[in-house]
Amino acid sequence: MNRIVGIVLIIAGIAMLVWTGFSYTKREKIVDAGPIQISADKEKSVNWPPYAGGIILVAGVIVLVASKNRK
Repeated sequence: MNRIVGIVLIIAGIAMLVWTGFSYTKREKIVDAGPIQISADKEKSVNWPPYAGGIILVAGVIVLVASKNRK
């Protein structure tokens, strides 16, 4: 089980180092007055610092090495 967690953390850490975030579009209502509705598309972004991916990568390596030492 710990080996799987370590591998998942390593993959997630590498992905976070390669992609530092993503953006998506959300439709929001601006005016809702009876039968008249006005909406607008707003672009939102989710970003994380690159060092977070490095920390997760190192944690995954530690978990993977620790699981190999137990066997």
